[in-house]
Amino acid sequence: MVRVAILDDYQKAALHMADWSQLSPEVMVDTFQDHLFDEDALVRRLEGYDIVLGMRERTPIPRSLLQRLPALKMLISTGMSNASFDIDAATDLGVVVTGTTTGGGPGTTELTWGHILALARKIPQEDQAVREGKWQISVGQGLRGKTLGIIGLGNIGSAVARVGAAFQMKVLAWSQNLTPERAKAGGAAYATKDNLLRQSDFVTIHLRLSERTTGLLGARELALMKSTAYLINTSRGPIVDEKALVQALQNNTIAGAGLDVHDIEPLPADHPLRRLGNTVVTPHLGYVTEEGYRGMFTMAVENIQTFLKGQPTRVINPAVLERPNLRGIQ
Repeated sequence: MVRVAILDDYQKAALHMADWSQLSPEVMVDTFQDHLFDEDALVRRLEGYDIVLGMRERTPIPRSLLQRLPALKMLISTGMSNASFDIDAATDLGVVVTGTTTGGGPGTTELTWGHILALARKIPQEDQAVREGKWQISVGQGLRGKTLGIIGLGNIGSAVARVGAAFQMKVLAWSQNLTPERAKAGGAAYATKDNLLRQSDFVTIHLRLSERTTGLLGARELALMKSTAYLINTSRGPIVDEKALVQALQNNTIAGAGLDVHDIEPLPADHPLRRLGNTVVTPHLGYVTEEGYRGMFTMAVENIQTFLKGQPTRVINPAVLERPNLRGIQ
């Protein structure tokens, strides 16, 4: 019997989004809807499983955990990169790591604009007010003529820029390696980081989390923003100094924030972001669409099939296949 565990399946969606019956009857698949922070609890849950599918960056899989799971033979990431998986440790220990495409590009772009529109037009507040018997409690603002600042002009950032142009916004962009020529090709005008923050009415982040992007926006950077400006983050929480952001929101240094990502996920029950009225907070939904899920889980099934045949596909750590201690299905 080959045992497969799917972690952090919050919506109980995994088994409905792909045809798992394609797998051999000798493959048993279990899904877990709750999130475990404690490593000892994860070891107790996962010991004995041959394959673990980790929803992208929800549950970290560090070396210390991998060393305590001797039965584990393959990790699957919903995405072809995963900052929360210790890929080097998996390679050292003979664990094959495979990935899928995330389907997250269009979904994250769309959610970014959902946050922008919700903030600009006070949609959550007006929705709640109507449910409480009130009527028209705020005056929103339009987007035409406003300045959109995009930090990170890759695939998602460029897609966000195109929508901004459709709303007749002025679009600025900055990242560490961006040039004026590349900015223009991506549908934006180049600005320095500080000038982008000073000029923008909406600042949206579209960068990978790395050593040089962690804490990229701190108290100094937030203080450069207009008091009427909004910050949107659908990338990764630690790109923004969370403590500084909470303070800026509490002090109305900025008008508000739309946040899909957080330092700790799920967001703790007592977190101040849950109580602030000038935020739109969502639970990391950027890539959570039916289309994205169907693609990810269908590829996960394919990855399991090819691995069991001894011909793994979409391998993230191909060097592992040459290791003498490769953990294979017997």
